[in-house]
Amino acid sequence: MNTFRLVILTPDKILFDDQAIQVTARTTEGDVGILAGHIRYVAMLQTSALTVKLPDSTYKQAAIASGVLKVSDEKVSVMVTAAEWADEIDPDWAERSRQDAMAKIEAFQNEPDRLERANLKLQRALNRLRISGHGTH
Repeated sequence: MNTFRLVILTPDKILFDDQAIQVTARTTEGDVGILAGHIRYVAMLQTSALTVKLPDSTYKQAAIASGVLKVSDEKVSVMVTAAEWADEIDPDWAERSRQDAMAKIEAFQNEPDRLERANLKLQRALNRLRISGHGTH
């Protein structure tokens, strides 16, 4: 199968910069799958799973926090606020983050800005737990 260059970036690191057969992500408009030769495209990404099919036909899955997916003639770029491969997620830390977010949601009911940030933190924690296979909450 044809491959393309895929780059997955966060503000802190380059998570991936190599060849891929396919990348699948959840945009604000729904799920999208990108293959080699895809037309130019830009979409906003939701906090969700990002799945990469590698040239050896294996798959890698990452938990991502919101961002942008851009398809150009040269490469596919995924720029997100956070990304972590499923096998690198610390489920205990993600659970503590979930609990902290729940406490903040309870405490910030009358503070819309802080409540929104707490809800985003909860979404990220739940996504990490789900992607790591520990999403029981």
